Amino acid sequence: MSEVRGSSSWRDELASLVSDSGIRYAAADPIEVSTASFDAGFASREELEQSENFKDQIKGFAIAWGEILVDLARGCKDIVEQNVLTEDSYIVQKLRNPCAKASAKLRYLNEFLPEDRDPAHAWPVILLVFILALSVINVNTNHESLVRSVKKVQIHPPSASHVLLPDGRRLAYHEQGVPAKSTRFLLIAPHSFLSSRLAGIPGIKISLLVEFGIRLVAYDLPGFGESDPHPSRNLNSSALDMLYLANAIGVDDKFWVLGHSSGTMHAWASLRYIPDRVAGAAMVGPMINPYEPGMTKEEKKKTWEPWVLRRRLMYFLARRFPKFLSSFYRRSFLSGKHDRIDKWLSLSLGKKDEILIEDPKVEEHLQRDIEESIRQGSIKPFIEEAVLQVSRWGFSLADLQAQKQCQRRGFLAWLWNSEAECMLTGFLGQIHIWQGMDDMVVPPSVTDYIARVLPGSYVHKLPNEGHFSYLYFCDECHRQIFTTLFGSPQGPVVEKLDIDTTSLEGNSEEIATNA
Repeated sequence: MSEVRGSSSWRDELASLVSDSGIRYAAADPIEVSTASFDAGFASREELEQSENFKDQIKGFAIAWGEILVDLARGCKDIVEQNVLTEDSYIVQKLRNPCAKASAKLRYLNEFLPEDRDPAHAWPVILLVFILALSVINVNTNHESLVRSVKKVQIHPPSASHVLLPDGRRLAYHEQGVPAKSTRFLLIAPHSFLSSRLAGIPGIKISLLVEFGIRLVAYDLPGFGESDPHPSRNLNSSALDMLYLANAIGVDDKFWVLGHSSGTMHAWASLRYIPDRVAGAAMVGPMINPYEPGMTKEEKKKTWEPWVLRRRLMYFLARRFPKFLSSFYRRSFLSGKHDRIDKWLSLSLGKKDEILIEDPKVEEHLQRDIEESIRQGSIKPFIEEAVLQVSRWGFSLADLQAQKQCQRRGFLAWLWNSEAECMLTGFLGQIHIWQGMDDMVVPPSVTDYIARVLPGSYVHKLPNEGHFSYLYFCDECHRQIFTTLFGSPQGPVVEKLDIDTTSLEGNSEEIATNA
């Protein structure tokens, strides 16, 4: 102990005080205390106290500020309740009657709430959930996008043929199959939304068109591809564009119309406004106005049920607030980057369609078709197309039904001849519809409605087929469609050579004279 006590260091003295328990040992060996370990323990204890004090200070500061903010909010609430929300305040007097009227009109919505829920508490929650749902819709939660390589949209050089319409617009078109002089059947195909003249019949083989003698002509709708926009287009102008195109390419006879998805909207218009020039129509997955007034509640329910929330919202915006569509379109297919078509158009796809669009050749075709569709970079034609689909078309599908219409010329004519003059109205040609039973883009309930209002149409139901699978890159399907429309293949029309009979007679006389 003498060595410890004899230390001149204050730390050694402090260590000796701490280690001295008052018990004296007789042993000669001194008890040594490591000053280094004591110093380390002392320093760590000081740092721990400082860190704990700093954390406590931060925590106390945050709690104090939180209490201040809570008291401030309560004070603001009391001020508003005492000065603004009183019955004598100016704001309450001005808003009382309008709020009461609005509440009375919307009171029927309370019937949809559970009986044990207070509307004053339920509707704010519903509104908050609705706002959150809209936010979630616009957020990309698909983690596959992080893995998939992003491909930028490319604008290709112009490649279309053009015709000049009577109003000065240029209409771009693309034709396949036999030449004009050898055409046995002319087939005109208006494209669907977010598509172009390059669609036509995706994956069609030229040899199959030649085998049936078909001239396939697909064109860009106004504002799409290389076609000039229309200042105020509707379905009537769409049918007239089809008529002017047929006349401009040298077709005076009747032609057939092929429509797929929303492109059938323009095919329906041709049957209504130019029925005398249309020989027949082929509809694959035909779309109608989802707000068609002739549909029953059950038919509407079955039509809307397979659609995702985002697609329903798109239809609602197109019908009520079409200007809001621009933000959706600019962030999707007008963003300059490629993505899956079902994501851009908010489509629900069946298993066969899911497999199909993953095929490299189908994906390449869709990307090239979309690039051509948006080449002008204008959002106006897409909004016009969406609005056309959900607006009143100017006719109903029931108007296309062939029926006998009789009218009398007058009273004297009725006395002279009691029989009234009758004529057939509507579309008199054939209407063939191919409907995939696993189609979730255009559910089979749509075709059931069409068959109900157009009992003369031919409906071909396709088990295990989706919206794209029967038309895209399916050689056997294409042959089945052509065989149904045109019968057995007869090949192109053989050009007849005009033989000059006068020259033949002259030659025969010369031969006789020489003989």
